[in-house]
Amino acid sequence: MSSATLSIQRPAAGSRLPLPAARGPLSEQVLGTLAAGGPGTAVLPSAAGIDPTSDLVADEDVQLTLFCLQELHYRGLEDVDDAWEWDVSAIALRRDLEDAFEAHLRGRVTVPDVVATTADDVARVLFGMTASSGGPSLARFVARKASLAQLREVLVHKSVYQLKEADPHTWAIPRLTGRAKAAAVEIQADEYGGGHLASMHSELFRRTLRALDLDDHYGAYVDAVPAVTLATSTFMSLAGLNRRLRGAITGHLAAFEMTSSIPSRQYADGMRRLGLGEDATGYFDEHVEADAVHEQIAGRDLAGGLVEAEPHLLGDVLFGAGACLLLDDLAAARHLAAFDAGTSSLREVAA
Repeated sequence: MSSATLSIQRPAAGSRLPLPAARGPLSEQVLGTLAAGGPGTAVLPSAAGIDPTSDLVADEDVQLTLFCLQELHYRGLEDVDDAWEWDVSAIALRRDLEDAFEAHLRGRVTVPDVVATTADDVARVLFGMTASSGGPSLARFVARKASLAQLREVLVHKSVYQLKEADPHTWAIPRLTGRAKAAAVEIQADEYGGGHLASMHSELFRRTLRALDLDDHYGAYVDAVPAVTLATSTFMSLAGLNRRLRGAITGHLAAFEMTSSIPSRQYADGMRRLGLGEDATGYFDEHVEADAVHEQIAGRDLAGGLVEAEPHLLGDVLFGAGACLLLDDLAAARHLAAFDAGTSSLREVAA
């Protein structure tokens, strides 16, 4: 997809995710079945035999199918019956894909072999993990040398999650208690603008998209982004939707907040370097301050509070944090490799 294509706006599509184009035999069958009628008319296939040792992060067919099945629990898919959300075959297929994806990530994520029993212990481990992430910095690239076209592509990738920012992590709230629950509510309340629509972080990001003449409709660019971009979102939903993974979604949120403030400043600096104003930078400027506070709450009160209450979840907390860092690094490496080669980081799709 060329940078010129990014200026083409879809018609207003309401709040649901526009049904994407299939990327392989599984997504073709699943999307076709979902769009054909209600769950009483057909059943979805099984994916129990999927190989978790294959590169599921880069598997376009698997990631799109999983993304769409998870979306049934968010805003839903255009022209798809809401009854599919709790259809037995849809849940079974989603679980097949999530189990394989989780197993794949557990085989790739390095979890520190540490003993951490207090909130301060947990916070120290998490700050160490996030400080030592050696992956390429997409934010630094934007700050120093990204072109306007490359910046717009970066925002397209970000739009897949940022237009529903905070929602996957909010699944954790009813699964937590005590100190951890209070911390999650405090963080998420800020993400949702303290109840003010214009201050919601998803709304601030929509403003950024409009400032760069990009489509701000929910899910507008799902067809344009590669599997690794979808994977950063599907892992969040996987961890958030499964109560047994409450430690992982908590660790993910902690790592997410701990690695946001400085990159947000770099993104804003890059935008100002390109002559863009407050309409474009507002989202990132907000995160410079907000996430500097959130990282402390997330590390000690949220993740640390959870481990103090449920010590057996330490491994999952660190796994969730490690998965967040790994997926972000893989996505950044892919996008930067495309930019270095002088090509687009987006998929070539028909306009």
